[in-house]
Amino acid sequence: MRKVAIIGTGHTDFGFNSPKTGLELFCEAATEAMVEANVQPKDIQALYCGNGLSDFSEGQIMIQSYIADSLGCRHIPATRFEAACSSATVAIRDAYMWVASGFYDIVLVGGTEKATAMGTALATRTFAMGTDARYEFPAGLTFPGFFGLLANLYAKKYNIPFERLRNQMSLVSVQSHSYGVKNPHAQFKKEITVDQVEKAFMVASPLTLLDCCPFSDGAAALVIASEEKARALCDTPIYIAGVGQASSGMLSCQYKDIPRLKAREISVKQAYDMAGVGPQDIDVCELHDCFSIASIIAAEGLGFAEFGKGGQLWEKEETRIGGKIPINISGGLKSKGHPIGATGASQTVEIVKQLRGDLVGQERQVEGARVGLVDTLGGDGILCNLILKKERE
Repeated sequence: MRKVAIIGTGHTDFGFNSPKTGLELFCEAATEAMVEANVQPKDIQALYCGNGLSDFSEGQIMIQSYIADSLGCRHIPATRFEAACSSATVAIRDAYMWVASGFYDIVLVGGTEKATAMGTALATRTFAMGTDARYEFPAGLTFPGFFGLLANLYAKKYNIPFERLRNQMSLVSVQSHSYGVKNPHAQFKKEITVDQVEKAFMVASPLTLLDCCPFSDGAAALVIASEEKARALCDTPIYIAGVGQASSGMLSCQYKDIPRLKAREISVKQAYDMAGVGPQDIDVCELHDCFSIASIIAAEGLGFAEFGKGGQLWEKEETRIGGKIPINISGGLKSKGHPIGATGASQTVEIVKQLRGDLVGQERQVEGARVGLVDTLGGDGILCNLILKKERE
């Protein structure tokens, strides 16, 4: 297998009610990525697009073909990846394998979503399609319901006083907004307080509105290349050193493990083993924080804290820049936004920029970061992880 590097990144603003289509958003991000990578449309050998909801939000299936044509990447293989919120991360993993195998030298990969046009009711219904349609959704188990349930189970299993867990969850959202303010692409650029989180509208007990990520429109894209092409085209290639992916059945059948998500632990172990690193080697992490409790559960599953003690990372500010493991310095899904088909690509773009040292001007740079981790959860149980490395100079 050949070494594979990311040589270009592109990212649109994330937000509400974008006037652009999902296709236009992807093309905007992809064009930025190709310019940064110093490649032309004729250089792109395949295009992989993460996208979850364009069928419902825009009446558009087969978006990938029209994207390739609009970019001038004519007649290349173009493939859409649908894995709910992890669609783009799964697309990047597959793009990595095609380049590592030697089949392609340069691939354009990313994700796009235009979710807010559906309105809250239809968006909630389509997001819930990431749960089991036979038993879970008819029982009323939307994702806020699931994660509210997990929060209650978490407090009980680890014997954490509920008031303390409530505070830990609030600190997750407060931190995300504090960094989202500094991210020019973030949907919410507004600081919030613990008191505001806890007094916000109740969505699914104990999750208030400010424990939940928003619906969003946006896109992100990357150009990946073989090591040979990367060295010819780019001064600062960031290498994909490890990949992992695992799945599991519907969440209600994971009762032996929850609130732990076993698929995450399997997926990230694959990535750690492949990269030859462990959680202690990760300098910066973008993890899937669809809800505040999800951040705490993810941090434990990734090995950053003992089970039942993940919330202490936020209590001790060890997840901030300068802490033990900086997490979601982009603002995360909570503040940056969550256009589900694009989320994994956005997380990866953020890690690439952290490892290249591009974020000093935004006051979000983790100094000296060399190894980064991407963690994306799709639906009930698709987990995908990427470990990126900067080569020593």
